[in-house]
Amino acid sequence: MPTKETLHQLVDAMPEEARQAIESLADPFVLALATAPIDDEPETEEDRAAVVEAYEDLAHGRVRPWEEVRRELAGD
Repeated sequence: MPTKETLHQLVDAMPEEARQAIESLADPFVLALATAPIDDEPETEEDRAAVVEAYEDLAHGRVRPWEEVRRELAGD
């Protein structure tokens, strides 16, 4: 089993992107997404239409920052 010193050396040697990816796993939501099983249900026509609508919303700026949504969901 690696020592803390060895782990610190490994982390220090990582590219910044790799460190950020590891740090993001400290967020329970991100960890749940990263470890969620693959959805094996077939995509429906309704699913495809929803994806098209979402991309249109994104292209037209009809989006809200995640922090705003998070505050709203938390009741702040």
